[in-house]
Amino acid sequence: MKINDKEMMIELRGQEFHCAMDITMSFIGGKWKTVVLWYLRKEPQRFAELSRLIPQITERMLSLQLKQLEEDGIVKREVFTEKPPLKVEYSLTEFGKTLIPVLEAIAKWGRELGQQEGVLLEAEKISTHRKQTSLNSSPANRKKTRQKAT
Repeated sequence: MKINDKEMMIELRGQEFHCAMDITMSFIGGKWKTVVLWYLRKEPQRFAELSRLIPQITERMLSLQLKQLEEDGIVKREVFTEKPPLKVEYSLTEFGKTLIPVLEAIAKWGRELGQQEGVLLEAEKISTHRKQTSLNSSPANRKKTRQKAT
């Protein structure tokens, strides 16, 4: 980034970042982190509950995302050992809660785009819809479709 015609970087936690967006995306970037955080924004969740809420994510990927979010200080993992069976809950830390407005803004943008250009489907009908639309789903084909419409 340039500040007063000088090329600048931000050093944070031992890493160098190009700009503020680079910092943010290092914490929440990727396909699943924001989705996991979305389901933790209101209340703690157990691993199995997160798996149920996000059926498209594999258990391994969910585990990796939670571990990274925990290492970054965004998610807290709490183990309850008072009585069997062992219970583990994940929740947002105070630092993680600072992301809630960001998550809400991202969700609002996606919701609006989905309403303008998307199709709302029941989850069980998605695989059928995917087969029918797979030929038209590439970015190039979407661009062609938009060009024809104008």
